Amino acid sequence: MRVVLDANIFISALISSQGNPAKILEKWQKRELEIVVSPTIVAEIERVTGYERLQKKYRRIREEREGLIDDLRNFATMVDPQQNLSVVQADDSDNRYIECAIESGASYIVTGDPHLLDINDFQGIPILTPAVFVALLENT
Repeated sequence: MRVVLDANIFISALISSQGNPAKILEKWQKRELEIVVSPTIVAEIERVTGYERLQKKYRRIREEREGLIDDLRNFATMVDPQQNLSVVQADDSDNRYIECAIESGASYIVTGDPHLLDINDFQGIPILTPAVFVALLENT
């Protein structure tokens, strides 16, 4: 199963090893699902996890940031979307996740971002919260 994860999922998983975002990354590390990223998504994760305020507040971000980014570059499926969409008007950067999902044929987009969650589904790709996605994984 191919899935596109919003940067907030990776950041939440780095902040806490407990919770649904961490469970999702654990499933990926066990090769139970395929995470799809684009260069733009990896750059966003790298930029946000590099924020000084996050690194000062969360030791795990400092310690595990580089390993996560290396894992994404080496083990995630990388796509370079050719479409430029304007589905999310309130935050254009959210469109990169939809573009990645369409380009890769992803089954789901997982996010905590209300702009994306409000869309609910785009071209047959459900947009789910981490809790709903983990429940789906546990019931399959």
